[in-house]
Amino acid sequence: AQDFTVFGGTLSRTNADKIVKLMDMSMRMGAPVIGLNDSGGARIQEGVRSLAGYADIFYRNVMSSGVVPQISAILGPCAGGAVYSPALTDFIVMVKKTSYMFVTGPDVIKAVTHEDVTKNALGGAMTHNTKSGVAHFAAEDDEQAMMIIRELLSFLPSNNMEDPPVKPCLDDINREDEKLQTIIPADPNKPYDMKEIITSVADDHHYLEVMPYYAENLIIGFIRLNGRPVGVVANQPAVQAGVLDINSSVKGARFIRFCDA
Repeated sequence: AQDFTVFGGTLSRTNADKIVKLMDMSMRMGAPVIGLNDSGGARIQEGVRSLAGYADIFYRNVMSSGVVPQISAILGPCAGGAVYSPALTDFIVMVKKTSYMFVTGPDVIKAVTHEDVTKNALGGAMTHNTKSGVAHFAAEDDEQAMMIIRELLSFLPSNNMEDPPVKPCLDDINREDEKLQTIIPADPNKPYDMKEIITSVADDHHYLEVMPYYAENLIIGFIRLNGRPVGVVANQPAVQAGVLDINSSVKGARFIRFCDA
């Protein structure tokens, strides 16, 4: 985690060494890595040493991919090197109105292109949740961001050698849902909401949707069936008739690769 109240949360060589050591330990122990990011990027006073520290962190991000879950929470304005590492992790949670991700801020954009752009339009939470697809969740505040991470971890194993955590199913073994008989219309050209079907068959009607605002014609997320976590990929007939385009294909393929890890 970075602390924005100390040197703007910028990364020094020593900070990088601490993060690298932690990531090495997580791979040896098989423990997830959670990053709480609120940083102005590299500490320019240290020059190349700070940038080299980022390179070491990126290397660990790549080596940890598919080995242990990596989750990033963006809790404030992050720029430069502070956004490259989260982009390499498995899931990103952003906070509406307070978190930003951009390579360079609006002032630099204006100086180079003479274009006025706001922080929200350039790298706000909803920009990355709806347009770029970089972020996976949008929280109302920091507390909700932590709750999303907690819920997400409840579906994931600690590493690629473990099975996902199984929870007892409280549903009646003979539970039936009459809605399933009528939810799909007889007219094949009439849309319906696929999320209703997913929540109907899931344990306790609970469903954690991933990237709910991006490429909405494809649904991805996690449910439990008889207590076991299951990844769900489904077309959404209510949006663009559920057809696949480039964005939805990339969204689905990335999620399937994660589940296959």
